[in-house]
Amino acid sequence: MDIKGKGKAKDPSLTPAGSNINVGSDGLTAEEQLYQETVHRLQKSYSKKIKPLEQAYCFEGFHSAPLTAQDIGSKPMILLLGQYSTGKTTFVEYLLGESYPGAHVGIEPTTDRFVAIMNGPEPKVIPGHAAAVSGDLPFSGLTKFGTKFLSRFQVAQLNNPLLSNLTLIDTPGILSGSKQIQRGYDFTSVINWFAERSDLVLLLFDGYKLDISDEFKGAIQSLRGHEDKVRIVLNKCDQINQQQLMRVYGALMWSLGKVIPTPEVNRVYLGSFWPKYKTPVGTVYEDNIDLLISEQRDLLRDLRSIPKNAALRRVNEIVKRARQARVHAHIIGHLRSELPSMFGKNKKAKAMLDDLPAEFRKIQVKYNLPPGDFPNPEAFKKDLEAFKIADFNKFSQRLIANADEALASDFPRLMQKFPTSNNQAGNFGFPDSGSSSQDETTPSARFSEKQRTPAPGMHVPYPPPYSAMAASTSTSRNPFGEDTDGNPGILRFRTLFDGNCDPKSKVVSADSARNVLSQSGLPTELLREVWTIADWDSRGELDQVQFEVAMRICERLKAHEPLDASKASVFAELGLLNRFHG
Repeated sequence: MDIKGKGKAKDPSLTPAGSNINVGSDGLTAEEQLYQETVHRLQKSYSKKIKPLEQAYCFEGFHSAPLTAQDIGSKPMILLLGQYSTGKTTFVEYLLGESYPGAHVGIEPTTDRFVAIMNGPEPKVIPGHAAAVSGDLPFSGLTKFGTKFLSRFQVAQLNNPLLSNLTLIDTPGILSGSKQIQRGYDFTSVINWFAERSDLVLLLFDGYKLDISDEFKGAIQSLRGHEDKVRIVLNKCDQINQQQLMRVYGALMWSLGKVIPTPEVNRVYLGSFWPKYKTPVGTVYEDNIDLLISEQRDLLRDLRSIPKNAALRRVNEIVKRARQARVHAHIIGHLRSELPSMFGKNKKAKAMLDDLPAEFRKIQVKYNLPPGDFPNPEAFKKDLEAFKIADFNKFSQRLIANADEALASDFPRLMQKFPTSNNQAGNFGFPDSGSSSQDETTPSARFSEKQRTPAPGMHVPYPPPYSAMAASTSTSRNPFGEDTDGNPGILRFRTLFDGNCDPKSKVVSADSARNVLSQSGLPTELLREVWTIADWDSRGELDQVQFEVAMRICERLKAHEPLDASKASVFAELGLLNRFHG
């Protein structure tokens, strides 16, 4: 076998072959420009027309603190919730293709804190207190939960392309019963805070943990009002056979029906979300493989739509908040106006609190407000008891008029700027690989609509090969193959690997690898070092990515490139620099 050199590398600042995405003079795609413009206009409308209304009637005391510019302009966020050892942290690794700083996985409860996984120039951990006061991070609102919570919160940063337009929130595993109720902070309120700011909430279960504990029930119920964001994931489905899976699915739906009182059936994704570089734990049943592949593809497609629809979701969230603030102002203004001018204020206030649903009906009729915009009377009463109604500001028609103008004019103008066809919207920097759908983009354009020149020390922005979003499966319809120069992260030795690997374990044995690598004609001493580099976990066998590393290093060595330089170049091409620094 002759291993040929790769030739001259393409300039990474060029647009990938096969991509027809227009990049402006500022280096941004049309979708990114739209997102930035939308965020800027939302910040302006909110600060001038919605925020004053919230502050005038203490909206913060009943809902959440006023939004900052960082809150509105933050990257799309995915929140992961579940009981301990259901695979939340492993799911993050499955998406990223690598572990994040401070991550720990085990069968026991391991993640004992909230972790925001974000993009950064190098792997590092920012403690919660520092993250909450940083002007560059959207977590200043977390200070209201106190020191005990901030000591259980941290930001993990790493240079991973999937995080360039996305933030992942890993949460502590929830124990059964009331074992973890006493956390020192209001767990459900923290969940609600993150849910308000998230674009998607994933509830993870596995076939052996279908019970919903008291605290988990409270966390799920705190998601009311955000039902459109919630997705259910039944993980580790490859560890139960087909008959058991059918029964487990039915039991899960029954359990969810008691906690989520809606007539609609919740969408449940089935899967086994193991990172490609890890071997699944326990017995693996193969009778559900086709079903699980299809389900996992559906979930990944759902995840890919998040950055693409980020600007639209931002508008939606601000509109929802504006409607809540408007109704809140009407409620407070009405209750304040009903108080007598001199005596009996406390008595009247108590009477209104005792019959709050009746007061809500009066307000609905008087101002022609939809009943669905009103808060839960019991929860509102509980919050209102902490205030004196007489201390609130009187009803201001000017503040209401400003909010009405934003809802009737500002936000609809923003909506007119969005594409009316899905074909006009790109993937906004989020990878779109791993699917065999006919309408997918070519591999060279899958990760981003344009190539960006990487900053010093940063690798080319393609998803790591172990990532679920990496272009590990060919969907090219070009009879001459894929443009591997356009995307150096594409695994070029897949066919050779498939011909030499064990069909069940999907690894190449040491003997098979020796036969293949020996055909390069390199000295045995050099091949021994290549094996040491590729077999970094000392398993005595190579998975698909490790085999790719070995073949590429041999390729470069044949072109008389030094071993250390070959290793560094191959790791950079495949996006493995975060995992291996040696």
